[in-house]
Amino acid sequence: MPAMIEVDRLTKHYGAIEAVKAVSFAVEESEVFAFLGPNGAGKSTTIKMLATLLEPTSGTARVAGHDVRREQSKVREAIGVVFQDPTLDDRLTALENLQFQGMLYGMRAKEVQQRSMPLLELVGLATRAKSLVRTYSGGMKRRLELVRGLLHMPKVLFLDEPTVGLDPQSRSQMWQYVLQLREQEGVSVFMTTHYMEEAEAAGRIAIMDHGEIVALDSPEGLKRKVGEEIISLEAAGWPDDARWQEGLPIRVSGELPNLQIRCADASAVLPRISQAFGAKLRRVEIRRPTLDTVFLEITGREIRDEEVDSRDAMRAMHARMGGGHR
Repeated sequence: MPAMIEVDRLTKHYGAIEAVKAVSFAVEESEVFAFLGPNGAGKSTTIKMLATLLEPTSGTARVAGHDVRREQSKVREAIGVVFQDPTLDDRLTALENLQFQGMLYGMRAKEVQQRSMPLLELVGLATRAKSLVRTYSGGMKRRLELVRGLLHMPKVLFLDEPTVGLDPQSRSQMWQYVLQLREQEGVSVFMTTHYMEEAEAAGRIAIMDHGEIVALDSPEGLKRKVGEEIISLEAAGWPDDARWQEGLPIRVSGELPNLQIRCADASAVLPRISQAFGAKLRRVEIRRPTLDTVFLEITGREIRDEEVDSRDAMRAMHARMGGGHR
């Protein structure tokens, strides 16, 4: 079957600034696909082009089989979008927000009613369906945005930094709901994030930096590409067999009782290491590469450092324009 999103050398210029640089990728049906990168990397610009909110400078993209340039109306019918910034009307209730969304998509009132309550129930908002949105917490509003994006049964759901401003617990709950809804609705999910733990929920991750895709693989695939696993162990002595390392693809460092063993796959060598040390082995710990490690290895910096740099730059620009902190 054709991919739900097909992108070929998609590019966006703002004058002399090349915000997105000839990116190419595909997203399969029912896949969770993540763009991971700092603010300013080009993630949101890419989503806006795919959602027909920005005209590409060059390149091609198809969403649900429709060209984003020539078939904008069909693309919009096939997608749901949850933006970074809130778009709910807080003077309306949750149900009224959904009824308005249904009107925009030409849905019948009965169809909106049939869709609304089961979705609200799934994200834990059914008992607050008739409450004004202004009485909702930030996490509740984001869940309602998610329901609204799925109301018209889209084939692709775009989530642009969907949990910005939420506390860690609310972010975790939000992703539980996203994955539940993906299973129930069968949609392809395309998300952008700079939270490493969110990217772990994706089947594949594209790391974006300065407008380019610099790596694309599953979370585990990315980790395997950039670093070794480390087995930290505490032992009362060396194995009795002096040749215990022969044939093992490992590197041993440290001094007894604390040793570090570096290898490509800890699970493959640990049984032989445990057998060699036997009763002398007191403690074993395995440390695997993280997505932080991946980002640092590929881009040369940590994503958190980039986030701080971005905020500092915005504050400096605000100061130059004569603004103050509110």
